[in-house]
Amino acid sequence: MSAGGNPLPADVPAVHEVQVPAPAWFVSDLHLTPGMPRTLAAFEQLLERAAREARTLFILGDFFEFWVGDEETAAPFPARVAATLARLSAAGVHIYLMHGNRDFLLGERFARAAGATLLPDPTVIRCAGERVVLTHGDMLCTDDVGYMRFRNWTRKRWVQRLFLALPMPVRLAVARKLRGDSEAGRARPVPADYGDVSPTAVRALLRDTGTTVMIHGHTHRPARHETETGVRWVLTDWDLDGRKPRAAALRLDAHGLSTIDAAVPD
Repeated sequence: MSAGGNPLPADVPAVHEVQVPAPAWFVSDLHLTPGMPRTLAAFEQLLERAAREARTLFILGDFFEFWVGDEETAAPFPARVAATLARLSAAGVHIYLMHGNRDFLLGERFARAAGATLLPDPTVIRCAGERVVLTHGDMLCTDDVGYMRFRNWTRKRWVQRLFLALPMPVRLAVARKLRGDSEAGRARPVPADYGDVSPTAVRALLRDTGTTVMIHGHTHRPARHETETGVRWVLTDWDLDGRKPRAAALRLDAHGLSTIDAAVPD
């Protein structure tokens, strides 16, 4: 999509664009797992509030700690999460799911169970008079050569088909070995060498999509960045089971973008 240093990955699809009603809420990087019950409880409470106050919900990747195939939809924990989302959908809130680097195998079976629509990465939305480009964010970490090589391989359809052909216990074992099964108490600072986005890649995506506002997750560095090319909002990861609780959403309405604290008081 772009030329010059630190281009976007070659597999970035043609830009998808969708118009959605406001208020729109955005979350990312919940890394849901049975070992994080407080985090799940906070998300369920956020959805109860969203049913009253939101019209659209975007989940921008890494919703689950890992996902090794849509057969997981029938397991108790994912089934509970899907049912909770389905109730929000039944209340009239539009739900959109984008893949992350942890759950890029999420498929239509889970989306149907959750009453959600899968979105390509990136996607441009039109909402509350704004055009905003949404991405999980890992495609912007182009300076991390090792990760980008891994990302390129795991996004190949034939590699995914080979992996999905393995027995489920084998897939789970591979996922746990690669990522580690998150459990309570995993709150830890972002390592200094944890890949951040490339400013060149950010500028390229804004330019190629004709937008001046971007929302993404992935880096676990929540902030609002303003540059000469636009504004970039970075969503927080969620962890209410560790030593440093954090949980928040972003809201877009007629007043602009603002943060929603989703942490549950003790």
